[in-house]
Amino acid sequence: MKNNICSTFDISKYLSYFQEKVTKLLELTDISEFDGQVLKIREEEIRKSALILAGECIALLLHNLSKSQGFLDKAMQQTQGWWHNKTQKHGYKKRQILTIGNVEVTLQLPYVVERQNQPDKNKQHEGFCPFLRYLGMSEGLTPVVLSKVAQYGAIAGSFEAARTTLIDWGIKISLKRIERLTYYFGQLGIDLRTHKLNDLKSGNLSTLNILKDQRVVIAVDGGRTRIRIPKKGKRKVKTNRYGFAGEWMEPKLLTIYVVNEQGQKIRTSAIPITNDGTYSGYQGFMQILEMYLVNLGISQAKQVLLIGDGAEWIWIHIPPLLKKLQCPHETYQLLDFYHAASHLQDFADAAFSTNNERQQWFKKSRKMLKKGQALDLMRNMGEIILSATGERMANKVTLYLKIIFSDRSFFARSHQIALLPLKLMKS
Repeated sequence: MKNNICSTFDISKYLSYFQEKVTKLLELTDISEFDGQVLKIREEEIRKSALILAGECIALLLHNLSKSQGFLDKAMQQTQGWWHNKTQKHGYKKRQILTIGNVEVTLQLPYVVERQNQPDKNKQHEGFCPFLRYLGMSEGLTPVVLSKVAQYGAIAGSFEAARTTLIDWGIKISLKRIERLTYYFGQLGIDLRTHKLNDLKSGNLSTLNILKDQRVVIAVDGGRTRIRIPKKGKRKVKTNRYGFAGEWMEPKLLTIYVVNEQGQKIRTSAIPITNDGTYSGYQGFMQILEMYLVNLGISQAKQVLLIGDGAEWIWIHIPPLLKKLQCPHETYQLLDFYHAASHLQDFADAAFSTNNERQQWFKKSRKMLKKGQALDLMRNMGEIILSATGERMANKVTLYLKIIFSDRSFFARSHQIALLPLKLMKS
């Protein structure tokens, strides 16, 4: 883009510029005019300069790597899996890479192509730079920039909103490019997952030591999303589009993470948090869950805690899978407390006529449920039903009680699944 800053690879020069600019921003020339707005402006200017400095440093790092023959040879070797029988070296190509701070670095890199046999032997397929492919920069962005584009492209309400946030990171790219890269990044994840699923089926999936001697939490839940399904037929006259139908679907979601002795999540690059999901139903979900657990090394964990809501499929299929994968003896199952507590509020709304009574009973019952006193709570609810006045009120309360008790997230069937607090993971 026109606003890109071309790196000069002269860090000392930009450090002097950075120091000079920031020194001016730190000056207090007129205290009487200094307020929150002035602070905000200076804060943004310092942040912008710091991002450019970081981008210049990354640009110099890439430049030095591109001049290292040892690293170029390694990139050639590591990308041999992308080469075909007819692939050959084809000189050098100039490539521009965008770093944070909107700093652009131009590199002269080795280039390879695959030649065609017919009809013109000199005609070439589009080739690639092994250096860029090995470092995950084939799209002309550094890994941090690409991940930020994909992150905000996925979580923002629109690609326009994502672009606004990215500009704050010093990343200025077009809306179409943000959209394309977001879908591209997602496809990379799906392709990687598919590759691992195939390895699992063939028995070639590697087992890592990430979960060795760790306290592991496996959280499973269902979501709710609306899928755009294009309509068939002619385009609309006014918009020249086909139109679409919005269908609600439930993705099945998983999160696998590790907690410390205080029950707090561990967030490090060595022990990443795994998030994934699928629309393929519980059969497809179970394959994905098994793949992650095998790959992460669940059998080497110290403790395992499975968390789920009242969905029957969770408790029918996942515990046998954990047993099959030889999870440790200390494997617990926890029913989602907040899901169960929401049913208590529904019961209170039906059983009591005043808001004060509802809130008092709900708070007391919620504490009982959290302490694992489910049986005492059930007896209390039974007494409320017996004391309900009026046939209509009694029927309403009884109906809510049946709904609650039919949901396994409220109480354990045959006491096989207990409401275990996270403190079990601290022992």
